[in-house]
Amino acid sequence: MLERWEHFENDRGGLGVRGFGDTEADAFEQAALALTSAITDPDGVAPRERVVIRCEATTDDLLLASWLDAVRAKMISSRMLFSRFEVWLDGTRLSAHAWGEPVNAERHELRLKLKQARPESSRVARHAEGWIAQAIMDF
Repeated sequence: MLERWEHFENDRGGLGVRGFGDTEADAFEQAALALTSAITDPDGVAPRERVVIRCEATTDDLLLASWLDAVRAKMISSRMLFSRFEVWLDGTRLSAHAWGEPVNAERHELRLKLKQARPESSRVARHAEGWIAQAIMDF
């Protein structure tokens, strides 16, 4: 899949991450790549190891915030960076695989230290062109 994500400016501070996809799951995957790209260049992260990430929430918007927080938390707890994601949605439950490798200070330039996604800023919507998943991350 082509990378279809971006960072966006917002008037609330923080970093806006946005993913586009043909399906809602694709948009969640791309939003996670936008998050990863704020931390380091995902092209420099080899997809050597696979980890499982699961989360749930009461709405799609809150599920996006939970997902981005779970990705960030997994990076911290496993001391890994990710370059590829595969997401499965079942209502407001999410299961995913993330591929990456341990942080290597010689190979990975770390850019930002992100905190959490702001639940009130998270939006998931279907449009004529597909799905958009966006949130604002604190740093």
